[in-house]
Amino acid sequence: MKDKIEQALKHSKADYTEIRLEEREATQVAFRGKDLETTSASIDQGGIVRCLSRKHGWGVTTFNNLDDLLSKVDQAYQCALVAQSEEPIELAEANPVQDHVTVKLERDFRDISMAEKKALAEKHNQIMRGYSEKIIDTRSMYADSFSRIILATSEGSYLEVERPSVAVVNIAIAREGDNVQTAYKTKAGPFGFEFVQDEEKIAKEAARRAVELLSAQSVKGGQYTVVANPELAGVFIHEAFGHMSESDFIYENPKAREMMVPGRRFGSEILNVYDDGTIPGLRGSQRYDDEGTPAQRVELIKDGILVGRMHSRETAAKMGEKATGNARAINYRHPPIVRMTNTAIAAGSTSFEDMIKDIKLGIYACDAYGGNTALENFSFSSGYAYMIRDGKIAEMVKDVILAGNLFSTMMNIDAIGDDFEWIYSAGGCGKGNQSPLPVAFGSPHIRIQKVVIGGE
Repeated sequence: MKDKIEQALKHSKADYTEIRLEEREATQVAFRGKDLETTSASIDQGGIVRCLSRKHGWGVTTFNNLDDLLSKVDQAYQCALVAQSEEPIELAEANPVQDHVTVKLERDFRDISMAEKKALAEKHNQIMRGYSEKIIDTRSMYADSFSRIILATSEGSYLEVERPSVAVVNIAIAREGDNVQTAYKTKAGPFGFEFVQDEEKIAKEAARRAVELLSAQSVKGGQYTVVANPELAGVFIHEAFGHMSESDFIYENPKAREMMVPGRRFGSEILNVYDDGTIPGLRGSQRYDDEGTPAQRVELIKDGILVGRMHSRETAAKMGEKATGNARAINYRHPPIVRMTNTAIAAGSTSFEDMIKDIKLGIYACDAYGGNTALENFSFSSGYAYMIRDGKIAEMVKDVILAGNLFSTMMNIDAIGDDFEWIYSAGGCGKGNQSPLPVAFGSPHIRIQKVVIGGE
C-alpha cells in the first residue's frame, strides 16, 4: 500500500496533496430498560484525498474502495481547480515526519467475546434497575473501537497510527409522581477492556443521583457566588472559551478577531488555560494531528493574559503564526479542521475548604447536563448542585442554569483549587458537522463571583 500511496502522490498535479486512509473496527452493546437494545460489530474502511491549488482552493474526494488511488487524486485535483477561494491559500511550514505509532493494550478488547461485553453492560443495567423502585428507565452501553490510520503528504510525511477507544455509558431516569429526573455517568479512554471492566460504581452513582434529585428543590434564581466542580469547570472552559480559541473561528469572524486579541486580559493572575495533545492516556491525545503536525502544549491564557490560540497549517499561515497540531477530523469522511485536544484550567493553590468557608450563600454546581454558547455569551445546566450556607455544603438543588458573558465571568474567577483532575467522560466535541470527536477536559474546583443563576 505504501508504494501505491507514494505513486499517487507523485502523480498529483496539485500544489499540495494529502492522502489519509483508515480502517476502523468497532463493537457496541446497549440495554434500554430490561431489553437488550443493540449488539453490533462493524468494520469500516475508506480514505480521503485533499488537493490544494493555492490559486483556487481545496479539492476533496472521499471513497471506500482503496483501489486506483491515481484516479482519486485526479478527482480531488479537478475539484480544487473549480474552487473559488477569495485569496491564495498558503500552508505554514512543516517538517516532513515519518513514524509508526502503535499501542499496547493490557486487555485488548478485540480479543474479548461479545458475550463478555454484553455481560458488562447488562450488569451495569441491572445495578441501576435494582437500585430503587423509583428508577423507571435505564440505558447502559458498552462501546469500543480500534482505528488504523495512514497519512501521507506530497511534502514527504508518512505516518501509520493506531487509535483505540473504550467506553461505558449509564443513564438512569427516576420518577415520583409527576417529578422525573435524569442522571448519567460515563467513563471512556484510549485503553483496553480493563479500563471499564470493574467500574460498576458508576452505574450505582447514576442511579443514586437520579433518585436524590427527586427530593431536591429547584434553586431560586438570582446572583450567587458559585463553586464549580472539575467537570463543570472543564466543560465551561472547553465550550465557552476553547471554541473561541480555535483560529478558524477567529479568522472568519470579525467580531471574534476584535475580542480574541493576544495581550488582552481575560482574568486575574491566577488563571492559566492550555490545550495539550501530548498527555498520555487522554481521549484527545495524539502524537500527530491529521495533517501530520506533532501534537504540543498550547498556552492559551497565561497569568490571566491571552497568549495563544490553536491552529491548522492553513490558519497558521493566514495569521502569521505556527501550526499547533490542532487540525483534526473524526474519520476519513471529513477533512481536518481546527479542533481542541485536551483543554484545561491549570491547578491553583486554594483548597476546597478554603474556597467555600467564607461563602454565606452560594451554590456548589457539579457536572454539566447541556448548554449552549453564542460568541461571548453562554448558558450551562449543571447535572446537580448544592446550596452553600455559611461556608458549608447544604441541601441538594436542581434546575441550576449558569448564564453570563464569557469575559466578565472569567474576570470573576477569584479562586482556583489545588485539586486538578482530568475527566474521562464519553461523548465528544461537535463542530462543522463533525461529531463526536474524542477530547478531554480538566480543571480543579474554581470559584466565580456574581454568577447569574436561572431557576424559580
